[in-house]
Amino acid sequence: MLQDADALPQLIGDWKTVDQWQAHINQLFYRFRGDQIRKFYQTFASADYRLAHAMAADYFEQVAKRDKASKAIGDRPLTVVELGPGNGNLAACFLSHLQTLDRDGRVYPRIRYLLVDWEQGVLDAAIKHPGLTSHQDRIQAVRSTVDHLVDLQDGSVDRILCNELWNDLPTKLMSRQGGDIEEEHLRPNLSEVVHAKIEDWAGFIRAFEAKDAEQLKQYPPFFDDLVWEREYRPVEWKDVPYRKTITEFLRRIDDQVVVPINIGAYLTIREAKRLLAADAVGFSSFDAGTADHNVLNDPDKPCSGQFGGQQSFMVNFALADVVAKQMGPVTVSMESQREFIGRSLNTNVLTLMDLLATHPAAGRKMEPWEQDRLILRTIVALNKTYESPYPTRMEFPVRADMPAQEREALLVLVQDLKLSGVPDTVAYLTEEELMGAAGDLEEVGYDTHAFQIALSAPPAPVDYFHLSIRPR
Repeated sequence: MLQDADALPQLIGDWKTVDQWQAHINQLFYRFRGDQIRKFYQTFASADYRLAHAMAADYFEQVAKRDKASKAIGDRPLTVVELGPGNGNLAACFLSHLQTLDRDGRVYPRIRYLLVDWEQGVLDAAIKHPGLTSHQDRIQAVRSTVDHLVDLQDGSVDRILCNELWNDLPTKLMSRQGGDIEEEHLRPNLSEVVHAKIEDWAGFIRAFEAKDAEQLKQYPPFFDDLVWEREYRPVEWKDVPYRKTITEFLRRIDDQVVVPINIGAYLTIREAKRLLAADAVGFSSFDAGTADHNVLNDPDKPCSGQFGGQQSFMVNFALADVVAKQMGPVTVSMESQREFIGRSLNTNVLTLMDLLATHPAAGRKMEPWEQDRLILRTIVALNKTYESPYPTRMEFPVRADMPAQEREALLVLVQDLKLSGVPDTVAYLTEEELMGAAGDLEEVGYDTHAFQIALSAPPAPVDYFHLSIRPR
């Protein structure tokens, strides 16, 4: 974020809190680039299946256990809600695996799976996912904000899932300034380059303020040319829920250290408490963040990032835990996402990106095309042992700005990738798959001992975690 006045030539909005501008920009982002989101940011459920399978296995086990304990035949309907369904892949893999596990047909036939999102375009695309074709009688698209599902009755839901949603929901950045609490405010500017291309400047400003996506499409692309000013002002508490909780939490943070306050996430917890039945399996959020107070107290921690113009924030799981327990009585637990998946598979797992980080070349600067070559050669090696139950062709665009001979070689590698191979550059790998491909990975330059260490390494302070909330 630039603050040099000379670098901020064209204002396009007024000062607002971070969460207000985040909601404004993200709404425009999904209307402009919702169908291209994987070009900017991929989740662990965009193409991979292992997170969804682990969710399905956990749900099947919990329902079966509850049915057995109640000594009931188990014929009551089961409503599963997914908040922010993305491209529909998580729902497709969840339902397919649940159906496979349910050999006696005691759980899957009772499922009603609701995909919830505010953007109709996202819902339309998600529900058309090929993997959902055989589950159409189970699914329903619900256009709603995730903090208030008006058409669902209290206590009517058995399971709520959200994957990498909390980091996109309204988030404030706050810090303690002595005895006062302040929050970050932003003001957007547009670069001189784009401004020079816009003839009707007043029309552009009106469309931007109104979030008129159709009108804005008549102007040059601008997401990548936004320049933000920032300043801190006292919090207007009348617009902020959980004032006492937030204030007490910030007392444990050093003066002037900025901390993410994920207001939107905490509102989903409140709505989950309303929706979940007394004996529900519960609510689960999977996202990137930390519960470590040492990290939260670090002034240099990565609070936020931008992906193609979309604003995303680290999740403050420590405060989420406090908020959830104050809404009690509930049981709150937290584990790393890797642990959740590994426990389901009864083995150690590693992400492809974590594997790449163990390669000796990862410590030196590489050209983007060299990074692509390493990724592709790694996937080819893994595909000797990896078998996906969902045949699909991996999307891997080959850059044009590379030596012609290298580009031709990479195009061949992409074309030859097997359909049942690693589905995405963001995917989970088991210890057995890695060790089975160890010889081929060594030819690519990997040290087997290095990724063996990574397999059993504890989660990083900022990592992907699973927060579970269950009614007592």
